Amino acid sequence: MESDSTVRRLKPFGTQHYAAQDTDGVPDRCGNNGYRGDPERKPEVRLYLLREAVAASLVSVFILVLWGLVHLSLQQLVIGKPSGEFNALRAREHLEQITSVGPRPVGSQENEVLTVGYLLEQINNIKAETAEGPHQLTVDVQRPSGTFSIDFLGGFTSFYDRVTNIAVKLEPKGGTQHLMLANCHFDTVANSPGASDDAVSCAVMLEVLHSLANHSSPLTHGVIFLFNGAEENILQASHGFITQHPWAKQVRAFINLEAAGVGGKEVVFQTGPENPWLVQAYVHAAKHPFASVVGQEVFQSGIIPSDTDFRIYRDFGNIPGIDLAFIENGFIYHTKYDTANRILTDSIQRAGGRYVRQLAYATGVAVLSWFVTLLSVLIVALVITLLGRSMFWYTHFYTSICLYGAAATGKMVLVHTLAKNLYYGGVRLVELGDLYFDVSLLLWCCSLVWLTHHGLCSAYVPMLMVAFPLTTKLLLAKEFKHKGASVKYSVLYLLGLALPYIHFMFLIWVVFEIFTPIMGRSGTEIPPEVVLATLVTLATIFLSSFFLHFIYLVRSTKWILAGLGSVFLVMLLLVSCGVFFPYSGSMDSPRPKRVFIQHTTRTFHNLKGQVESQDSGLWINSFDFTGIQHITPHIPEVNDSVRTRCREDRPFCGYPWFLPVKFLSKKNWYLPAPEVSPSSPVEFRLVSREETSWGTVKMVFNVKGPSHMSLYLMPHRGSSLSTWSFGDGTPQFDLSGEYFIFYSHGLNAPTWTFWFEIQVLFHQHPLGPEGMISVAISSHYFFGEDQRTAQLEEILHRFPPWSFPSSWVSTYHMYRY
Repeated sequence: MESDSTVRRLKPFGTQHYAAQDTDGVPDRCGNNGYRGDPERKPEVRLYLLREAVAASLVSVFILVLWGLVHLSLQQLVIGKPSGEFNALRAREHLEQITSVGPRPVGSQENEVLTVGYLLEQINNIKAETAEGPHQLTVDVQRPSGTFSIDFLGGFTSFYDRVTNIAVKLEPKGGTQHLMLANCHFDTVANSPGASDDAVSCAVMLEVLHSLANHSSPLTHGVIFLFNGAEENILQASHGFITQHPWAKQVRAFINLEAAGVGGKEVVFQTGPENPWLVQAYVHAAKHPFASVVGQEVFQSGIIPSDTDFRIYRDFGNIPGIDLAFIENGFIYHTKYDTANRILTDSIQRAGGRYVRQLAYATGVAVLSWFVTLLSVLIVALVITLLGRSMFWYTHFYTSICLYGAAATGKMVLVHTLAKNLYYGGVRLVELGDLYFDVSLLLWCCSLVWLTHHGLCSAYVPMLMVAFPLTTKLLLAKEFKHKGASVKYSVLYLLGLALPYIHFMFLIWVVFEIFTPIMGRSGTEIPPEVVLATLVTLATIFLSSFFLHFIYLVRSTKWILAGLGSVFLVMLLLVSCGVFFPYSGSMDSPRPKRVFIQHTTRTFHNLKGQVESQDSGLWINSFDFTGIQHITPHIPEVNDSVRTRCREDRPFCGYPWFLPVKFLSKKNWYLPAPEVSPSSPVEFRLVSREETSWGTVKMVFNVKGPSHMSLYLMPHRGSSLSTWSFGDGTPQFDLSGEYFIFYSHGLNAPTWTFWFEIQVLFHQHPLGPEGMISVAISSHYFFGEDQRTAQLEEILHRFPPWSFPSSWVSTYHMYRY
């Protein structure tokens, strides 16, 4: 007698057959389990094989129901009623007041005066209201200056001067030794009202401050509420606080409130380092905790081109913390659509032997099916790209599922159908179904071992995908052994997979919710079809893992393949004909195309300080793969005839890059335009130049200009930077021979003075630029009278309503030394 522990063997029974026929030609509902041989000899067991329609229906309903549950859970918000504690309606009033002043870039009156004034007014009101209570409230407006280097966007150095922080310390009367830091930022990128990023967090913090200050019993420890005025300038104000403010030494942990989308449920996507008590405290405090360790590991891997103040507090303050962010609807993140009315009040409230060989062969078939599937779908993605239909899914996401998902699912079903019919022609189908369940189990076990070996917390995902299916299969072993793939077995099997699958589908939702909008701002060099097609294929592979054995338990797959093929062909035809336009200007659900336009004047000086050349124009950057193909019909003069080329002998190609992202957007356009003449032009001066006794040349510079400037240093071949006045003094983050220094300042900042030393290692290369170094400075006017010109206004009016052109005035000056 065969026990449950006996090693199972695949038993050949001649040619495969799906359904036995009775004398009337009606298929036997049980079938003969793939047996067709000696008519006098009966198969060992008569087991059920699933009908194709039943199998397809069960799996489809299972996936759709779980996907619906994922979306239902995402709508689960805390419905807040005004109370003596947190009042979401009052927080909304703060949000609307903060965003009413419009965009708030660093250095602008809106950021440094109006918003600061409003926040201080509200804080002082709370202070006066709670003066008789058990707490004391101290307010400090900090204007720090400093510099640091960061390995973000390829790496660069940041310098800031008199940016703004509003720090509020709430503690029991008599003081406290330990403080918790809560951080938000009220500044924005240019041209965006920044409701979700990050005014809503500041509104929430104001209301939390009001709530805690009104508690009748004193807090055990103190809380610092930091209203940060320079986060969009790559985390400058948080660095100023944690490295310079006297209260920073008492901070033991922090909470950072951020946004990568607009509204929805906030998600914890970074914690630590270590200190699990923070996560436990969050779980106990939040009514609906929402966190993902997978998100943390993906975010910290650098795949997502974004960063938060969490990094600064962790790396420069050496303190543990939690990073929370809204992630839904990232399509309108950093655009004009990020307005207060898009954030729900509820979102605010929520805050052995032969069998081993057969198993190895089957695993090889499964892995082969993955590669064939991925390759096939990538070919489809390449065809779509060559047809000029990239990003057709940007507004219509589920079209990508219909195209790439149908192609991936159909290819996997086809590969395994061919394996069943050709390779496993004489094997009992129920045993093949059992075998491919074990294949899925083995592959998930391998991923569990690998992730555990590398110390990744994401190992819990394959653990779930091993534990629940294995337990389910063991509980249903008797049913499967005696009746095969009956409807009862199939339904119970799917129910056993529900919990791990619904969690896995939530993770898939997070991936698409983050990466789909990112494709609209990831530059011209990353083909979005390849990225999304790969993500859809990987999601299909992972989701299909424990459904593989159904392919071997159904009598036929021809109708499944026909259905998937039809969906794929119809969708391919529709996409090829351009039915699905990538962008949308709908106010209900905008999917804008992002375009950056700088009206700039460029001036190039030679080694003698004389102007070598000068030009002016509208410099246009498209921040997605489609470039200007959809813009040209509306603005014909913006076409490939005015596309720029990179001048390798000039720092950063000779263009005024605001951030070091030229590697992401190599395609840009330059339309001639009149010279710009800002009212406060940049003043750049070489103060001194001297040769040191240790063989270097030290150069000191003074710069006076607007609140945002970028400095580019490009040592020529044969020369190298040895030290400078930034960061720790050691030049860092050499970007292909260039250095990028990001500078910003608040109000009433002094002249920016910096120096560097350069060492000449050997004589100048005859083909390179003259001198030992090229220095360039670009100035960016993000607000006020200098932000606009008549030419900018004229071209902005011609952009279609589904685009979001962010524009400003800039200058670029290059010098050779």
